[in-house]
Amino acid sequence: MNDGQDSLNPQGPRRKRSKGIYVLPNMITLAALFGGFYAIVMAMNGRFDLATVGIFAAMVLDSLDGRVARMTNTQSAFGEQMDSLSDMVSFGAAPALVAYVWSLNDLGRWGWIAAFVYCACAALRLARFNVNTSVVDKRFFQGLPSPAAAALVAGFIWLVTEAGLSGQDWSWYIFGITLYAGLSMVTNVPFYSFKDLHLKKSVPFAVIVLIALVIAIINIDPPTVLFGVFVAYGLSGYGVYAWLRYKGRPTSVISTSTDEPDERGLHED
Repeated sequence: MNDGQDSLNPQGPRRKRSKGIYVLPNMITLAALFGGFYAIVMAMNGRFDLATVGIFAAMVLDSLDGRVARMTNTQSAFGEQMDSLSDMVSFGAAPALVAYVWSLNDLGRWGWIAAFVYCACAALRLARFNVNTSVVDKRFFQGLPSPAAAALVAGFIWLVTEAGLSGQDWSWYIFGITLYAGLSMVTNVPFYSFKDLHLKKSVPFAVIVLIALVIAIINIDPPTVLFGVFVAYGLSGYGVYAWLRYKGRPTSVISTSTDEPDERGLHED
């Protein structure tokens, strides 16, 4: 016996639309998460070269999941949370643990303090990004993005490991880099986001040639080139900050644009 609502709806009672999970973007996010997990496992086994490659692979995959979700119109709140948790593992916990096992453990309490500060700053940076997405100028990141911070730590370890040197001789160097990367994530220093570059627009032929040259240069010595690139990027924000202060312009990236970021609900990290 029904309540009479079926007579008002000639097509019968409406079924609630089932909620599912989009496979493609979340599969990429899971692959990025695996990169961070793989880095931790390899560090525990003493394979620091593979550990750093795992972090860099996670960076590449993390840059794809949001773009794939927008291209296929498969954005979701679930994907947003998945991306945030994946970033915390791959760019927060993994670099801190890899650095600690590689060399920071030789410094005793100072080593694990540096690793914890980095990990905590990564968590704070991701949480702040989540709540400030709609009010931050899309041209800049508020603080060093977590993938770039992870690249600073992992890139230095990769560079030293490829040179055949022992991590024990570089403990205080990685200590300084870990603290610098961690604290830079929670500053208000503006770092260029590259989000205003539109890949769908046509470009001159010379741009394609330039991209090919960049790829060739990276392949000459990937550890050295990549670490150098991320060192330059890790310092660029402070250069922008100093320039804005010198010109008397606002240095905060909050509410400097009336446009919402194109990647609202999706992470950069």
